[in-house]
Amino acid sequence: MKIKSFIIPCLVLTATASMTASCEDMLTQDSDNVIYAENEHLIDATDTLYSVTGIINKLQAIADRTVLLGELRGDLVDVTSATSSDLRDVALFNVKDSNEYNSPKDYYSVINNCNYFLAKADTSLTNNRNEKIFEKEYAAVKAYRAWTYLQLVLNYGKVPFVTEPILSKADAEKTYPTKDIKGICDYFIQDIAPYVDVDLPGYGSIRNADSRLFYMPVYVVLGDLNLWAGNYKDAAWNYYKYIDFRNMYTGMNRCYWPQNESNYKSLYDSYSNQFSSESYSKNSDLITMIPMDSCEAEGNFSKLRDLYNAQEANSYQVSIVPSTALTKLSASQMYCNYSTKGTISYAPTDLEDFESGDLRFFSIYNSYTRKINNKITILQDIGKFTTRNVHIYRRTGVYLRMAEALNRAGYPRFAYEILSTGLNNASILKDVIPYYPSDSTWIRSFDFPNTEYITSTAENNQNTQGVHSRGSGYSQYNEYYKFPTDSTTKDSLAQQAYQIEKVENMIMDENALETSFEGYRFYDLMRVALRRNDPTYLSERIYNRKGAENYNTTKGTIIKDLNDTKNWYLNWKGQIGY
Repeated sequence: MKIKSFIIPCLVLTATASMTASCEDMLTQDSDNVIYAENEHLIDATDTLYSVTGIINKLQAIADRTVLLGELRGDLVDVTSATSSDLRDVALFNVKDSNEYNSPKDYYSVINNCNYFLAKADTSLTNNRNEKIFEKEYAAVKAYRAWTYLQLVLNYGKVPFVTEPILSKADAEKTYPTKDIKGICDYFIQDIAPYVDVDLPGYGSIRNADSRLFYMPVYVVLGDLNLWAGNYKDAAWNYYKYIDFRNMYTGMNRCYWPQNESNYKSLYDSYSNQFSSESYSKNSDLITMIPMDSCEAEGNFSKLRDLYNAQEANSYQVSIVPSTALTKLSASQMYCNYSTKGTISYAPTDLEDFESGDLRFFSIYNSYTRKINNKITILQDIGKFTTRNVHIYRRTGVYLRMAEALNRAGYPRFAYEILSTGLNNASILKDVIPYYPSDSTWIRSFDFPNTEYITSTAENNQNTQGVHSRGSGYSQYNEYYKFPTDSTTKDSLAQQAYQIEKVENMIMDENALETSFEGYRFYDLMRVALRRNDPTYLSERIYNRKGAENYNTTKGTIIKDLNDTKNWYLNWKGQIGY
């Protein structure tokens, strides 16, 4: 496939700060201009800093899109009368060539800069301590490229594949092969695996943010690639290795009722606090973010806060609201309380203001009224969007993906522990290994020391909990949140297949409760639908986003048949995508 018309060679000058140039005015379809680096090779620390910073600059163009394409096409949000026509068309699967969110060249701008860096960096150079100068940056750029290609192919289905920098019109006019999701995953699994143990670069604090948060950990990206490729044991191990490397226990951020089960009036909330934190520590939930500019005039400004939150900048009119499907899912959970006396009880199901069911929705969603222009107006805040930066990976999401991978690898009880009790070696020994004795050696390789990963009941010294407990109380005691078994069969293989499917459903519900609004939902649904070879797993949920009573209306508004998997992907001028 020729790619001149949608990949515009836009490279960042890397020699000095004064030579760094913006390519914004050159990203027109027919531009033949190419910006070359001054030097043939990248040979010093200045080259490193400005070339990697240039790639981060290009990532900013796809930051909002990463969230919006993943969320608006799912079943957890809905649009409003204030939503732009381009965003509305995304939600309705009616994306035209001119839609601002349909721009493959922005992905290829990142990719081309990565290709340039990887081709030009002299990886043999060492400093006076015999350390490789470019090793950390080289690994980071490998991860950037793999992650960007994965986002591209998830949105377009099949894409032109280029691994060498395009530096001329002649390069752009060449014919390139295309790869689908499997092809992209297979290539980049091999490409980035050698760099899993390379540390992230660190340039200190930039605009009050730890620069280590600007990078995609190789282990996490590799886990995603293996998860999409169906290499489930490998994916689970990749996610675990990152958790182990950072010593990242799940933490105790949660929204909960007090232990006095007779008083459901005063909620405690440490859950929403984590979304405003951008620190780099084992206590932080944030792993990776794309740093954005602080004001709209600077050009790379995230609009997510304006789209989700009512504020003066958007005349107090939000564009994205929770769907009926999300509010119903949240309300359907049973909150389990466990008192210091060992008494188990359940919160009422008829509380107001989203206080029944899972409390994470209550924690991050705030609906209120204000008098504006002498008119009482209902306003909305989503507590996940409080900073200017776009968050990509966080700790709890990695735990959930590890659970998904472990479940599909044939260990549903292992996955369920992540949801219910939380992991440490004691819980694995008691509740996992007895059910998979032939695989005990592999399972034991997941080492969660009891002294570091502390699961408990109502005491105050724990640092690890089941993910479901972040919003639904003490899930390990919840009679409504049990490990599924099929009492109608004694066939072990049939029983395991039943358990895997049911636990997968629990994990997908947990993804919805934990990561709503963050941009993962459509891809989660897609992954499971493809895995099960069941397009209705995706289509029925999206048609039902407004609730069963509006099913036919929603289905009628979405003019494409979502039971045809080709309609899940974007297309641009017939040159990329299906």
